[in-house]
Amino acid sequence: MADSKKTNPAAQGRPVAPNKKPATAPVKARTTAPKPSTDKSAQAKADAPVEQAPEVLLLDEIKDSLFAPATGLTIDTVSITTEKVNTQEIVIPVSTGENQIISSESAEADGEEASEDEAIDEVAALPTRRSRAAGEVSNVPEPVGMLTPDRILDLPKQRVVPEGGLRPLLYHATFGLVDLGDSPRVRQRKAIDSIIGRHLDGQTRFVPVLTRKGGVGKTTVTTMLGMALARVREDRVVCIDANPDRGTLAERFHRTTDRTIRDLVIKAPSIRSYADFSEFVTRDSTRLDVIASDTDPLLSEAFGEADYNVVADFVSRYYSIALTDCGTGIVHSVMKPTLERASSLVIVSGGSFDEARLAAETLTWLESNGYKNLVRNAVVALNTATQGTQLVKVDEIESHFRSRVRAIVRIPYDPLLAAGSFIDFDKLRPMTQEAARELACLVMEGVA
Repeated sequence: MADSKKTNPAAQGRPVAPNKKPATAPVKARTTAPKPSTDKSAQAKADAPVEQAPEVLLLDEIKDSLFAPATGLTIDTVSITTEKVNTQEIVIPVSTGENQIISSESAEADGEEASEDEAIDEVAALPTRRSRAAGEVSNVPEPVGMLTPDRILDLPKQRVVPEGGLRPLLYHATFGLVDLGDSPRVRQRKAIDSIIGRHLDGQTRFVPVLTRKGGVGKTTVTTMLGMALARVREDRVVCIDANPDRGTLAERFHRTTDRTIRDLVIKAPSIRSYADFSEFVTRDSTRLDVIASDTDPLLSEAFGEADYNVVADFVSRYYSIALTDCGTGIVHSVMKPTLERASSLVIVSGGSFDEARLAAETLTWLESNGYKNLVRNAVVALNTATQGTQLVKVDEIESHFRSRVRAIVRIPYDPLLAAGSFIDFDKLRPMTQEAARELACLVMEGVA
């Protein structure tokens, strides 16, 4: 009775699933087949026949009927193994039966290009005044950074009046319509000023002024050189009287302090700033600072190497250029630290035969003691105001020195210099001033 009550599927009009297994479309492997398993029990289970329930057979028949039009479609599958998973490629099946592979690297590149394009668009969208006339309104809001003084302020242009001869008179007479520019002499002066005032980076430039013979104007040349530098330069210039015995550099200036280089060495531990250091220097009207040597005749201890190093260390903190007025001779103890710190040299020679010969021997001594580079970069100041100059061939002396040093400058006779006392640079003869400026220019070319 129980069997007779079962419903016959055919009697109700429903399709009857066949008893055979439905055919499936072949699947093509894209890469190598997976590694076979070594587990025997798992292999035996896989080989055992699987009986399918009627409901499963019915579902397989429905899938066959649904996908019947796409029997020619092949689908690539990604081989996934337990050892490594390939994340660099993504396989996307399409309806045409072709595979489209998208690389992650290309996707990143596309993203970078898109970001670059957006950045370019943002820069292009920034306001600019290059293509706009004055007063024209920008299409986009301007940032506050575009509100500059050059754009807003309307200052009158300051005209530069030409110098030299009748050029200023002609300029003013024509209300500025005729401007011939500066004369050649003025242009040369301005060119020298630009070299003297050249900015210096780094450490202090030490320039010793030396000779093997006294009385040839070494201290005078040091004074003129320092004044010519300080008048033009905007930084600090100092002259150090490093004579081991008794120097006379401070006598060329109106002294503003009685302190000497010996006092500076003694008080060195208490100096903390330039204000403290300035109490030991004399300031000239040309803004040149001077450190005077000892003046006490009862002093028995000479100025030595250690003392000079103390002073030079302080000078290195506060000054850009330091001129050292060396003592007579070149074999005293101060000469060693002086030459070790030197960036260039100024050798002073007189116009007589013996003075020129001693200056040449000074160069030879320097070359023999390891200072060839300083000799090649040195400048010779030929003082023609000494006695006997009118009896020698100055051109021959210059010819000799030019073959050994970088440059040579003639210092002409000046009665203010011959007096051997206070020097006012503005009261020197024009030729003497030009010689001092030329010497300063050559020194700056050697240390810049």
